[in-house]
Amino acid sequence: MKPTKAVCADLVRGAKDKRLITKGLVRMPTKVLKITTRKAQGTNEWLIFSADVVKQISSITIEPGVEVEVTIADS
Repeated sequence: MKPTKAVCADLVRGAKDKRLITKGLVRMPTKVLKITTRKAQGTNEWLIFSADVVKQISSITIEPGVEVEVTIADS
């Protein structure tokens, strides 16, 4: 979650430096995806695999005709 916040904060900071209108970092509810599966055939033991999906929305208003390139580097 911290890298996501850092990237969003950098985007908003850069937009504010250019004096663009920003609305941002609206957090969406975290969605938890769960898969429940049986450990082995004939047993009553279960495994639960889960993954959290985190979404954030930010809006930056720019003039028409301006091209924007966003690069996200893998760490």
